Amino acid sequence: MALAPAGPGGGGGDGLRKLEYLSLVSKVCSELETHIGVGDKVLAEFITELGRDAPSVADFDAKLKANGADLPDYFVRTLLTIIHAILPPPPSRNPGSSAAQSGSKFSALSRPDDPDRARDLRLELERDASAAAGAAADAPAHSSRDRRGDDRRQDRDHDRPRDDDRRRDRDRDRDRDDRRRDRDQGRGRGDPSRDQGRDHDRDRDRGRARDDDQGRDRDNNRDRHRGRDRDSEGDRGGNWRRDQDRHHEKERDTDRDDRRSRKYVDDDGEQERGGGRKTENTGANISGEPELYQVYRGRVTRVMDTGCFVRLEDVRGGREGLVHISQMASRRVANAKELVKRDQEVFVKVVSVKGEKLSLSLRDVDQDTGKDLLPMQRGAEDAQRNNPSGASGGAVGSGRRLGLSGIVITEEDEVAPISRRPLKRMSSPERWEAKQLIASGVLDVRDYPQFDEDGDGMLYQEEGAEEELEIELNEDEPEFLQGQSRFSIDMSPVKIFKNPEGSLSRAAALQTALIKERREVREQEQRAMLDSIPKDLNRPWEDPMPDTGERHLAQELRGVGLSAYDMPEWKKEAYGKALTFGQRSKLSIQEQRQTLPIYKLKKELIQAVHDNQVLVVIGETGSGKTTQVTQYLAEAGYTTRGKIGCTQPRRVAAMSVAKRVAEEFGCRLGEEVGYAIRFEDCTGPETVIKYMTDGMLLREILVDENLSQYSVVMLDEAHERTIHTDVLFGLLKQLVKRRPDMRLIVTSATLDAEKFSGYFFNCNIFTIPGRTYPVEILYTKQPESDYLDAALITVLQIHLTEPEGDILVFLTGQEEIDHACQCLYERMKGLGKDVPELIILPVYSALPSEMQSKIFEPAPLGKRKVVVATNIAEASLTIDGIYYVVDPGFAKINVYNSKQGLDSLVITPISQASAKQRAGRAGRTGPGKCYRLYTESAYRNEMSPTTIPEIQRINLGSTVLNMKAMGINDLLSFDFMDPPAPQALISAMEQLYSLGALDEEGLLTKLGRKMAEFPLDPPLSKMLLASVDLGCSDEILTIIAMIQTGNIFYRPREKQAQADQKRAKFFQPEGDHLTLLAVYEAWKAKNFSGPWCFENFVQSRSLRRAQDVRKQLLTIMDRYKLDVVAAGKNFTKIRKAITAGFFFHAARKDPQEGYRTLVENQPVYIHPSSALFQRQPDWVIYHELVMTTKEYMREVTVVDPKWLVELAPRFYKSSDPTKMSKRKRQERIEPLYDRYHEPNSWRLSKRRA
Repeated sequence: MALAPAGPGGGGGDGLRKLEYLSLVSKVCSELETHIGVGDKVLAEFITELGRDAPSVADFDAKLKANGADLPDYFVRTLLTIIHAILPPPPSRNPGSSAAQSGSKFSALSRPDDPDRARDLRLELERDASAAAGAAADAPAHSSRDRRGDDRRQDRDHDRPRDDDRRRDRDRDRDRDDRRRDRDQGRGRGDPSRDQGRDHDRDRDRGRARDDDQGRDRDNNRDRHRGRDRDSEGDRGGNWRRDQDRHHEKERDTDRDDRRSRKYVDDDGEQERGGGRKTENTGANISGEPELYQVYRGRVTRVMDTGCFVRLEDVRGGREGLVHISQMASRRVANAKELVKRDQEVFVKVVSVKGEKLSLSLRDVDQDTGKDLLPMQRGAEDAQRNNPSGASGGAVGSGRRLGLSGIVITEEDEVAPISRRPLKRMSSPERWEAKQLIASGVLDVRDYPQFDEDGDGMLYQEEGAEEELEIELNEDEPEFLQGQSRFSIDMSPVKIFKNPEGSLSRAAALQTALIKERREVREQEQRAMLDSIPKDLNRPWEDPMPDTGERHLAQELRGVGLSAYDMPEWKKEAYGKALTFGQRSKLSIQEQRQTLPIYKLKKELIQAVHDNQVLVVIGETGSGKTTQVTQYLAEAGYTTRGKIGCTQPRRVAAMSVAKRVAEEFGCRLGEEVGYAIRFEDCTGPETVIKYMTDGMLLREILVDENLSQYSVVMLDEAHERTIHTDVLFGLLKQLVKRRPDMRLIVTSATLDAEKFSGYFFNCNIFTIPGRTYPVEILYTKQPESDYLDAALITVLQIHLTEPEGDILVFLTGQEEIDHACQCLYERMKGLGKDVPELIILPVYSALPSEMQSKIFEPAPLGKRKVVVATNIAEASLTIDGIYYVVDPGFAKINVYNSKQGLDSLVITPISQASAKQRAGRAGRTGPGKCYRLYTESAYRNEMSPTTIPEIQRINLGSTVLNMKAMGINDLLSFDFMDPPAPQALISAMEQLYSLGALDEEGLLTKLGRKMAEFPLDPPLSKMLLASVDLGCSDEILTIIAMIQTGNIFYRPREKQAQADQKRAKFFQPEGDHLTLLAVYEAWKAKNFSGPWCFENFVQSRSLRRAQDVRKQLLTIMDRYKLDVVAAGKNFTKIRKAITAGFFFHAARKDPQEGYRTLVENQPVYIHPSSALFQRQPDWVIYHELVMTTKEYMREVTVVDPKWLVELAPRFYKSSDPTKMSKRKRQERIEPLYDRYHEPNSWRLSKRRA
């Protein structure tokens, strides 16, 4: 019903409102009738009133539950939407709205910038590193143990003035923390404040003595020294338990004692976290972890004949423990159900802590007052009884500490001797059998898998008593998000189609489906081939005198003595001959330089740079701007004041251009001319011209905000608008104001120069005329549904009917290009020998450079070449001899879905600017033709004028972290050329907060600043820093290096069976991350051999790159004095470190099929190439999702669900065992409404036998 707005007064308005209200009640009533079978008007009116005052779904749900209505989530949300549509909640009650009125809607994004704080954080990291280095340098005077103690004391004296300053800062911040404390406790988050985390990190860093000579000694004693460091810090918080530890210090073995005296977090943090929560009865512990012999309030969650489980309410995360029947009362009890019932509140005392298991006692505590009836102090005997393995792990309270990466490290992590495989759950018959064997004396009781030495020997469990751990997302929002998190705002994917209903969108969707179909057909063929292979290859052949053919078959299938790199026919045709590099020119290098269009304008260009601080240069690809401008400026004397820097959007371009310029400049690469790309720096002290990726210049600004080493910065290929280029625009725009002596040149190959000029203070535009000829553009009359097939037909038509000249075809990716080349080759073969030869050459970034260089060679006389390329040939490559361009009008672009938290490559229509650029490729050598495989109206109406900048469509986590590290907090008013959506920035900040890089207020933490130092995505940086804490950084360095290099294994189409066999040899039962580690270690054991890679179908180039990446990361680790420690066989540590970085990529097994992600409950599958494909474990973590025929997880590792809550408390929490989890609620079977019987009468338990 359409409602007119009610007037300000008068009966008519009131009557209308009443009518609205009645219709709303009626609607709610019918919804109730439909969903729960109750159509009561009074109930509907009551629910309407509850919803009217509830500002959010959570409040409404809480109100309903308080009144005894436990409705499904989706129904609660539906009801509230209906109610708020007619009765919006009062604005005064919505805390978000006042903030919205007072200023920005997204207050977290508009905090004032604070470069000073960013600088202080950076200096602090450097001071900590130099303090650790100083400690190592002072070593030789004393014995190992004394020396380390002295170093620490000296470091503390050295740092005392700084600590005093910091203490003052902390006092200043404490008022703010006090205001926040109550709220934090209410949420149960309990994360340390920013300063506390910083202090704690500093303590740990300072306490680390690095000494190369004593490396082994350091590893053995690390735990002990860390413990002593914390001991000697002085007891600010007055923690009684530490005093007790000190009291018994002399009676205990030093090692074990030092471990126990460790603190969980520093004292200030403990006071803040526990403040206001202590009660006389329960002795609520400060660290939020259960302590031995402490009394806690708890609630009974399950009761069995032999005992009960109690959930501790005073402990963060709500840990559960077992009260055995013998610990329930001083008298003998036959059945636990006589004494306790489910949901009963009780007081319990912790009598034993063993790993994650807690043993509790009811009989030692007065159940009325909570008083401990048998107070005990922890003496040496108790310690020994609780921890029979001696030094292998302290009690939980003292045996845990907070690492520099913000994760809690337990003793068992550090000393677990070997990788323990997860225990298989025993079935009832297996348990019965084990018990019978024990009773008969055949099996020792200690060999029983569920033997528990703390109880009375056996841990009895009822059938089904062991429940799976239920985990759900922690929906507590930090202060800075204020109702703007992923739970409360719409994070819809970026709109990348101008017209989602148009012919181009339909063609893109169809092509995606066809690619999927081709893949499935290929997989079926492969399976059929594998099925046809005789399975038992190792059995000797029955025929003693086999034919040579049979024996050969067996050899072939085993992959003995065969080349791994067999090519398909069309590739052999294209690359079978000797490879040559590029087009040979008879001209000398200097003469070649003089033939470039820019040469004629050399003087004018130098004058323009001299006269204008910022200059936009427009020039066609191939005009010489990239290679010549830097050299002209060097000749003009700009290198006397500093370096000339030139950024490139692609790594390959930065390397190849630098190589060419070094030749022209007459020097070795890395001397006067060099390049810097991620994980590779080829520059020296005398370098004056430096080519680099735009990301590298961004990292240089992080260290030196004024770029004082540079006199000129040139942003090349700015039209590509990569995310780094866009951030550099904003930073350099501010920098040229601060540095009038600096020159900034922005170059572009497209005609959007006015936009760049307008952004940079309406600066001048310098145009270099290109060598262009007229190009005839042809459109199709009808839209093409299968553009790939249309492109191949067009190529053959051109080849058979048009005069000579090479063809350039644009396709979207490697798979499509390979398929097109295969089809073209087969069709050409079908035309017979009379047709002139067509040389087929693919180009995509994964192709080796020597194969890529084939495209520059001119075709032999009487033959024609066709280059099938991705959009790399649009602007980055210049190929001579092209007269015909076939443009289907599509490209693959990277799009980030902030709701699902993943990037995906999507086939989309190109922009009009790209279409013009592609057509221009045909007019470089002479007049040409461009065949556009779409209609003219599609070009005008369905293509956007320019490509959507990367910053508006990809994950901004890394960008936001870098900007925060530069002190830029006001992200909304940062001068972006095209600002990203606020939701995308919020999503990035939320991810950084859950990783611990931002604090409650959205400001950078010390951990965040450390993460920004590594040229990695934030999750990988966190994973590396966590590995330092867990003692497995050596292995994690290798794993990260291997992940960064992309695909390691080679799988040629003709040898897929052997390749898969070889690959399976490296598989590790823990998952793919450890498989990658195994490959690298095996290669290392073979002295980094090339032939070994060849035999094992491994890409040697990828492994060598992984080695380089590892070296670069090692130098950063060394700069900040971070320990590089090997975990040996303890794979649990490695898996925990991976979980610490990629916890939001967790998935659990779905009972129906595949897996479901924890974040979005999205169905996903393990990739067939994974080591875990056959195993299908219950819980996994993946590195990335890849959409092919299904949504596949790549690089998968088995995890323990407990780690998720332990390592990411800001993101996950354990479900309340007394309530049904959301997942279970979705799976719950609800019968149809039955008005004749009581609600639960259908249950089997309610039926009489």
